[in-house]
Amino acid sequence: MPQGGMILDILTLIGWIGVVVFAISGALVASRKEMDIVAFVFFGTVTGIGGGTVRDLVLGAVPVFWVKEPAYLLVCAIASAATFFLAHLPESRLRLLLWLDAAGMAVFCVLGAEAALGHGFLVAVTCGVMTAVVGGFIRDMMGAESPVIMRGEIYATAAFLGAAGYLIGLEFLPRDYAILFGVALAFILRGLAIRFRWRLPVYRRRPGRSPEEIGL
Repeated sequence: MPQGGMILDILTLIGWIGVVVFAISGALVASRKEMDIVAFVFFGTVTGIGGGTVRDLVLGAVPVFWVKEPAYLLVCAIASAATFFLAHLPESRLRLLLWLDAAGMAVFCVLGAEAALGHGFLVAVTCGVMTAVVGGFIRDMMGAESPVIMRGEIYATAAFLGAAGYLIGLEFLPRDYAILFGVALAFILRGLAIRFRWRLPVYRRRPGRSPEEIGL
């Protein structure tokens, strides 16, 4: 964790924001499946801590962050339980889920890259993407939905951009501005993709060639 009050405050703040919004996004999936409050808490907690848990295990940072600070579990549970009583209020739960997921992704890609500083650019970016996408991947799989990173949507790409932007920004900006820069890059790209339905090109099946056609 970086030293300095302002930096520590920014990292702590966005870390809590990321956990809360991802927890709510997990609980919203439970609401779409019409589950009970225990399932809400389970979905929300797994989504909120999933990416950071895998990141810490990969980096050998054990015990993982929520074991060191169990308040993360409590906050996930509270946010998820509150969603059980409030999920009926938004006009479109799916749209709210998409935007909360975008916010969580943008925060976690930077936090993941930050946690891997000192391991090189490639490892740090990979940890950023991993932290950003794993929680949502687990959430969607548990909810029997196609994970967003498997639908050709600009999601992991946005996480990559945010993590890389943060690391590059460290070379030219104070760390707190680099953090905000990385978060903004990821969120803006994902937001534009949601707004304008941008997608990456996907593989299209082509007819195979006969052995004669390839000279066998």
